[in-house]
Amino acid sequence: MTVEQNVLQQHSQKHQQTLLNQLREVTGTTDVQLLQQALQVSNGDLVEAVAFLTEKNAKVPQQDEATYYQTAQITNDRYISVGSQADTNVIDLTGDDKDDLQRAIALSLEESNRAFRETGITDEEQAISRVLEASIAENKASLKRTHTEVWSDSPNPHERKRMENCPVGLKNVGNTCWFSAVIQSLFNLLEFQRLVLHYSPPARMQDLPRNQKEHRNLPFMQELRHLFSLLVGSKRKYVDPSGAVEILKDAFKSSESQQDVSEFTHKLLDWLEDAFQIKAEEDREGEKPKNPMVELFYGRFLAVGVLEGKKFENTEMFGQYPLQVNGFKDLHECLEAAMIEGEIESLHSAENSAKSGQEHWFTELPPVLTFELSRFEFNQALGRPEKIHNKLEFPSMLYMDRYMDRNREITRIKREEIRRLKEHLTVLQQRLERYLSYGSGPKRFPLADVLQYAMEFASSKPVCTSPVEDIDTTAPPGGTIAQLPPPASAGEQPDACVSAEGSGSGLQASQQQQQRVSIHKPFTQSRVPPDLPMHPAPRHITEEELRVLESCLHRWRSEVENDTRDLQASISRIHRTIELMYSDKSMMQVPYRLHAVLVHEGQANAGHYWAYIYDRHHQRWMKYNDIAVTKSSWEELVRDSFGGYRNASAYCLMYIDDKKPFLIQEEFDKETGQMLSGLDKLPPDLKVFVEADNKLFEREMEEWDALQARKLQQEKLALAAAAAAAAAASVAVQPMSTEPCSPDNTAAPQHDPEYMEQQSPSGDSKHLQEDTERAISKAAAEHDEKSPEALLNTAMKVEYTRLLRLAQEDTPPERDYRLQHVIVFFIHNEAPKKIVERTLLMQFADRNLGFDERCKSIMKVARAKLELIKPDEVNMEEYEMWHQDYRIFRETSVFLLIGLELFMKKSFVEALMYLIYAYQYNKELLAKGPYRGHDEELIAHYRRECLLKLNEYAAALFETGEEAKVNTGLSIMNDLVVPCLPLLLVDEMEEKDMVAVEDMRNRWCSYLGQEMEPNLQEKLTDFLPKLLDCSTEIKSFHEPPKLPSYSTLELFERFGRVMTSLTMGRTPADGR
Repeated sequence: MTVEQNVLQQHSQKHQQTLLNQLREVTGTTDVQLLQQALQVSNGDLVEAVAFLTEKNAKVPQQDEATYYQTAQITNDRYISVGSQADTNVIDLTGDDKDDLQRAIALSLEESNRAFRETGITDEEQAISRVLEASIAENKASLKRTHTEVWSDSPNPHERKRMENCPVGLKNVGNTCWFSAVIQSLFNLLEFQRLVLHYSPPARMQDLPRNQKEHRNLPFMQELRHLFSLLVGSKRKYVDPSGAVEILKDAFKSSESQQDVSEFTHKLLDWLEDAFQIKAEEDREGEKPKNPMVELFYGRFLAVGVLEGKKFENTEMFGQYPLQVNGFKDLHECLEAAMIEGEIESLHSAENSAKSGQEHWFTELPPVLTFELSRFEFNQALGRPEKIHNKLEFPSMLYMDRYMDRNREITRIKREEIRRLKEHLTVLQQRLERYLSYGSGPKRFPLADVLQYAMEFASSKPVCTSPVEDIDTTAPPGGTIAQLPPPASAGEQPDACVSAEGSGSGLQASQQQQQRVSIHKPFTQSRVPPDLPMHPAPRHITEEELRVLESCLHRWRSEVENDTRDLQASISRIHRTIELMYSDKSMMQVPYRLHAVLVHEGQANAGHYWAYIYDRHHQRWMKYNDIAVTKSSWEELVRDSFGGYRNASAYCLMYIDDKKPFLIQEEFDKETGQMLSGLDKLPPDLKVFVEADNKLFEREMEEWDALQARKLQQEKLALAAAAAAAAAASVAVQPMSTEPCSPDNTAAPQHDPEYMEQQSPSGDSKHLQEDTERAISKAAAEHDEKSPEALLNTAMKVEYTRLLRLAQEDTPPERDYRLQHVIVFFIHNEAPKKIVERTLLMQFADRNLGFDERCKSIMKVARAKLELIKPDEVNMEEYEMWHQDYRIFRETSVFLLIGLELFMKKSFVEALMYLIYAYQYNKELLAKGPYRGHDEELIAHYRRECLLKLNEYAAALFETGEEAKVNTGLSIMNDLVVPCLPLLLVDEMEEKDMVAVEDMRNRWCSYLGQEMEPNLQEKLTDFLPKLLDCSTEIKSFHEPPKLPSYSTLELFERFGRVMTSLTMGRTPADGR
């Protein structure tokens, strides 16, 4: 926002009023002398001037809040211009020579118009340009300060390949989610898409442009065509919009804050209008040129009003129509308020009143009707903007008949009727409130309930004449022996009925007729015995009194209930009447269907944007969130767009005329009649451009595949070399291998799974060997005379029976027998019989299977059988796949084991990556079958809790304000927490994860309203956009932690101990 000193010296007179206007808009200060003083103090620096004024205003308020919002909100201006056409609509307000403010505004407009005529660029565009340039510069600086992995693409191009017929996303190249949301909304307007794609630059484009506008707009238009063509025909999942952003950067110079999205949309349409206007003027043949952008996005309204008793009528042009959100519950209420300003009674009255006011009536609606929802206000006391999170409902089908000029008279009649009904409604609601909140004290209750309670009290039967009946006060407070008093005669008043004050140290009368020792209990002695009814009751009431009272109370209660029902029914009827006031067919002739909703999540100075766009072809809503384009629903749109839920709400609504299907109608081939799609929709020059880009992407995938093939070959050679080295080594140092080693198979040896290759004598080898020898011994004990082959078959049956029994046991998580043996895992997941048999046979073919002759003979038979198995009998690819799944299962178990152990030790930083990878690996396993992994909800709970703990720790460090601790806290968030948030958001059905993410974001957003040092404010402003980024793009972070090697027995036992510890604590599935 800073204007260079040399520019000020050359154009000080020209820009003086512009600076005054900008200061007035930002700060809300209307005192011209004070504004001039601020500019003098700051030497023309608007940042310093704003700081000067906000500090001064904080001490001496200049105006009340209501007046401020009318002055400070740029978006309140409903007179939205279309390029130079706005000049004809300016109303001169300088008639009163005494009003310095009005003269200043008129002078500012005059200077702005002169600057526009000279340069082709308005002062508004210059101000906007300064804003966006700083956003781009700040984004680049932010990217330099953060790790490059945050915005990097996946190295595997296949992960970036577009699925067939899926929409293409836009890459976020540095806080450009606002650009993506706007561009995608416009691109999915097929008529707009066609206009851009088939735009042909003017013939003189090759010559030097005449002014700066042509120098900027025509190249931007060409870049937009390239971007749209990639969105149509690219083979990439998402494309890079840097070309268009770079042109924005070149056009918007010397800014220091992020571009406002609504202003960007205004300028984008203005640029496109200018580009099409140049082409239209070149193509015209004696007639006035038509600009398709104007015809598509701009309409007209008639302003009818009274100004100081004088009536006026003006026709104005509008593009995006701004609406205030605060104080309204739905879109129609916003529109009704926007269409009426000031005292409107005099607008259609015969009397010449001195009141002022105006009504707006649409005379011409555009095919694309865009509403800009003002959800940002400037808090003058705090000196910063704030977001309005109020809920605002809007319909999927909007009927605009009531706002049309041709329906002016009937709308006025209906508005008057609605006003009368609402007045009556207010009276009825006040009456109903007296019934529902009855009483004169601070606590109010429904009158019907009060009468019911009175009836219940009156009909309660008394049990004694005092609430402390039967409590003996004669016993001393000590532990002395107390004697029961004799029963009272019929005519005597019982001595037990005493005052509550004297019952503090008494003894309860015992039902047994014997003496006992009393124990003094000062805090419980005076309590009513548990067998005494606790409800109060009348002490003295006759049957006649009770009958009369019950009759009256019952009658009164019935009357109150009837009155309440009648009031509620009347209120409902009035609500229904108001709702149906415009439902007749004559007022449903101008339908507009919701096309797109642009959503913002976050606060006023930090947040993330995305769009919901309706896909008419597939009849569903789609969510466009940077590179992620996903199916959505009306329910999700409502949740994120209405407001009042989290910090997300709509800031722009795009409706399209439902009677103009050409807006979203697909193109068809004129000869074949088939719908055009993909590259067929593109003109020749863009088709060549997209095909070239697709070939580059295909080459990238081919190079990746070749690289992976080379790596795989190198790994195979390394394995073969390792196997050859192992074969040359002595038997004592050989790793366990249960695969036969034939002489002609050394070049491509078959290896046991890694989880069966433990060298430790106390590890898997010994454990597996003992199980095998035990099965052989049991088989031999049953059949002594059998041959080695028969013993092998029997031993395999014995071992399989044992493993089957383990698999069939209903065991808790602390005894997961899948960790003990791969075949238990196979049985759980119904692996093919051949896979199980081969795996079991490999167990008995172990060369280390004991040294007695019987075991050796069985081992030789098993190895011989393995050699006899033909390739068509067992699918080795499937075999390897099953063992790979079990290997991943074991790795997942180790990740989970270590993560939970570290979590219980409160080592959350170290635990996070183990839990993250445990969840990811486990999710991949569960996708293949419910018994291939662990409890997903349990892992998700501890992953979520670990992130919440780290978030709290980082926030606590930030709150200290100490440089080192603040940097440590932000480093934890940037390096650990933020990269993991997309993992929680990718599955939006996980409500607990979404709530956790929202809790973390709210914790940091809460700092926006607090006073802090400037350096902390800068760090927070730099950090929040990353935290609030709602993209579900999985960004790369740390490599998986290196896992230690556990034997089967050790893994089984440690996993059991951890699960036992969890079971003894709270249930993880309870979540937050």
